[in-house]
Amino acid sequence: MKNNTKVSEFILLGLTSVTELQFPLVIMFTLIYLITAIGNMRMITLILLDSHLHTPMYFFLSNLSLVDFGYSSTVTPKVLVGLLSEDKVISYNACAAQMFFFAMFATVESYLLASMAYDHYAAVCKPLHYTITMTKSMCTHLALGSYAIGFLNASIQIGETFCFSFYKSNVIHHFFCDIPAVMTMTCSDRHTSELTLGLISSFDVFFAILIIMTSYMSVFTTVLKMHTGKGNRKPLSTCDSHLNAMSLFYGTAIMYLQPSSSHSMDTDKIASVFYTMVIPMLNPVVYCMRNKVVESAFKKVAEKANVLYV
Repeated sequence: MKNNTKVSEFILLGLTSVTELQFPLVIMFTLIYLITAIGNMRMITLILLDSHLHTPMYFFLSNLSLVDFGYSSTVTPKVLVGLLSEDKVISYNACAAQMFFFAMFATVESYLLASMAYDHYAAVCKPLHYTITMTKSMCTHLALGSYAIGFLNASIQIGETFCFSFYKSNVIHHFFCDIPAVMTMTCSDRHTSELTLGLISSFDVFFAILIIMTSYMSVFTTVLKMHTGKGNRKPLSTCDSHLNAMSLFYGTAIMYLQPSSSHSMDTDKIASVFYTMVIPMLNPVVYCMRNKVVESAFKKVAEKANVLYV
């Protein structure tokens, strides 16, 4: 592309250039996406249909499932199209849209996990005031606040990234329009924008982690004050799934926030596969494991469906 021609589309180099790996990757990513879609939609449907799951914890979990499905769908279908047809071109507007929705869903997930930690804190540390604290209005405000912050963060990310002109190159060394990969193609001085985006992303992640850590410190302190063994295990068992999901999400988020100079592009791509495809697939599995309430709800819905069918 000539230096004086403004970029109107980008070329995604993809995950690998090895032809022999493309078909196995198509199979693997297709299975991952199907499991993600079915698992998250199943969770949302169960929570909507079973009145026993109309609680704050499952309200947040249904939103988490929706967000997981959303940001997996933002990336995976385009990756599969590129692998199947070798069509690696993405338009300027489509690239901006993909970047926007990915940034928004990732931010929303971060704050939903923080809201779920606060819900656990209220349930374990303030059980007598739980119904007064975690009202429908409170849960709705926390969820809407998460979406609002996600929208604002994504808008800033897009504004800071696409305020530059792209004349030099239109080749993105990635399999989706990730902000750091796109920023490297600009001809302008991007130092200030990179610093701004880094500070905003770091604040979102570490502020949410602070809320989670504060909530769970209170939870563990309260549990340690309990005398019976059963009393110790029951509150902690309700937090297991959330702690596992939180560890998966923030573990990769912190890796994502590391300076690009500290790791190779291949390492960045592998980490990206994990947080764009694998985590959205694992969350429904994590929350269903050893969850007798979800298993019971699924059996009830299945029985009702069989009765209606017969």
